Amino acid sequence: MCGIAGIFDAGAGGRITVANLAPMVRALEHRGPDQKGFYLDKDVGLGHSRLSIIDLTSGAQPIHNEDETIWIVLNGEIYNYPELRRRLETKGHHFYTNTDTEVIVHLYEEKGPGCVDEFNGQFAFGIWDANKKTLFLARDHFGICPLYYAEHGGFFLFASEIKSLVASKLIPPPALNPRALDQVFTFWTTLPGVTVFDHIEELKPGHSFTINAYERQLRKYWDIPYCPPGSYWPDHPRETSEQIMDLLMDATRIRLRADVPVGSYLSGGLDSSGITALISRHFNKHVQTFGVRFEEQEFDEGGYQKEMAAFLQVDHHELSARNALIAESFPEVVWHCETPVLRTAPVPMYLLSRFVHEQGIKVVCTGEGADEVFGGYDIFREALVRQFVLRRPDSPRRARLFERLYPQIFRTAREKKSYREFMLHDSAGIREPFFSHLVRWNNTARIKQFFSKNMRMELKDYSATDELSRMLPADFEQRDTLSRAQYLEDKLFLSNYLLTSQGDRMAMANSVEIRPPYLDFRIIDFMSRVSPRWKILGLDEKHILKKTFGPVLPPSITKRTKHPYRAPIQRVFVGRLRTDGFMDVLSERKIRDTGIFDPEKVGRLFKKLDSGSSTSETEGMALSGIISTQLLYGQYVLGYVEPKAADIKWDIQVDKRVG
Repeated sequence: MCGIAGIFDAGAGGRITVANLAPMVRALEHRGPDQKGFYLDKDVGLGHSRLSIIDLTSGAQPIHNEDETIWIVLNGEIYNYPELRRRLETKGHHFYTNTDTEVIVHLYEEKGPGCVDEFNGQFAFGIWDANKKTLFLARDHFGICPLYYAEHGGFFLFASEIKSLVASKLIPPPALNPRALDQVFTFWTTLPGVTVFDHIEELKPGHSFTINAYERQLRKYWDIPYCPPGSYWPDHPRETSEQIMDLLMDATRIRLRADVPVGSYLSGGLDSSGITALISRHFNKHVQTFGVRFEEQEFDEGGYQKEMAAFLQVDHHELSARNALIAESFPEVVWHCETPVLRTAPVPMYLLSRFVHEQGIKVVCTGEGADEVFGGYDIFREALVRQFVLRRPDSPRRARLFERLYPQIFRTAREKKSYREFMLHDSAGIREPFFSHLVRWNNTARIKQFFSKNMRMELKDYSATDELSRMLPADFEQRDTLSRAQYLEDKLFLSNYLLTSQGDRMAMANSVEIRPPYLDFRIIDFMSRVSPRWKILGLDEKHILKKTFGPVLPPSITKRTKHPYRAPIQRVFVGRLRTDGFMDVLSERKIRDTGIFDPEKVGRLFKKLDSGSSTSETEGMALSGIISTQLLYGQYVLGYVEPKAADIKWDIQVDKRVG
């Protein structure tokens, strides 16, 4: 992947210079340290910061068509580019590079904005069509690659990261948006298309955007598919798992297309173990694998990593994410996330990608998406259990279902009673659109008790869930419980949190590209036609995926209880909030000046942390959310610093027609 940036002058024209673009590209240096390039004419400027992965010698961007009237900057990969190229060559198109990027240019010549319908990949790109004086932007199906934009003073700007837009100095100084913060403190993330900064938007996954001096046209070219019961795939799970294996094999094969070595993350869980097994058995038996370890046993999966590394005989590398290191790195992680985070979980992924970079690896395959696509999250099973309980309140199986769901929780009668009350508290009707998630969202929203009085007053008439409801598909309420839950998880948690705060941002902060085979849209399309009963059979999550990997993984991996990836919070921050990295933004005066949180309530929470008293799940999220929001405010609202000019060779291409 790379970093892309651009400016379209929708006004008088002729106002864009390299001096406008240079700070934008410098702000993306971490995304592409290998090469920098520009294209400039009187209407547009395109900038690129390259991480060289395909065609290392002739793939410098921006890239153009034969007569240099169409120019592109791309972040990401088009995995089916060899097949598309062969087809385009038979139609007379001539190529001057061996890149996947140039394929987009020529397919755009053939199909215009419809070119995105042909791509299998992860991408965010900008195309300038000089003949039509039109800028065309597009983002991949799930939003693996980020793309942001803003408009001010006749300029339309786009970039891979918000910091690049800010660095341009062509938009107003950033300010945090209260409604967007309310969304984060409800869903863990903003709603699709929204950022936490005023007047800065994100191109939604599966969308393209056409811009010229006269109009703006947003087009949704793909959405998470839904299949009604009458159209389910008819085969037994055995045949279904065979189909999944064929799709996964091909999705993995094409994601290994690169002119540099491709590694693999190996956590010891089903998802990453399955992908690593496919790579090592069929494509690269010497693949290098990487995993993260923790001090506390409850978070650590090192034993399973070692087991899988020995089973597959791969070259495995471990990183120890010590608590002190997580705390030390937290401010830098917030800088790269560009949003508050309610967990410390992104930090170990940042540390792991830095470790990968130090080993000389630029690309890794990962297991993201498997839980969402195949039904792996506890929240899915919770919804099914709650549905059963509400429909059959007198069933003798009620208690046993809760105990099977979370056996580690039910140790005492008090814990059993407390958790059952949590599961059924304020339970909305089964047909409530947010039935699966509302209990969790309401629990997260308790963090908003720490908002300042002014913040609460500003938000008193706002409901994030009401806004989300207006974005739902027309048939959403008629869908089955699991399909609704998966859609919500895909739209919010996967695209806007997991693939951003724990995925692209943490990897590209260290010039590492992640490639998740499970998010091949062919797999998502196929699994949408599989009956929900086979995704979660009884309470067996990811039933189909377990059957798929049964022949290639040991039973200790396919049959183990799911261990969700988490990182410590309280033990990370205890005794460390008075260090240099935090004190400047967490003092009572700074919290009061920021105006987002109540300094007295926050002070009491910090005292509880320092005393060593155990904090609840909600208080842990509050700690991370408050600290990261204050850091973000200090970094972007108060103290944004333009990246220093480095000794970089700029590859500048100027439209010959304008000189």
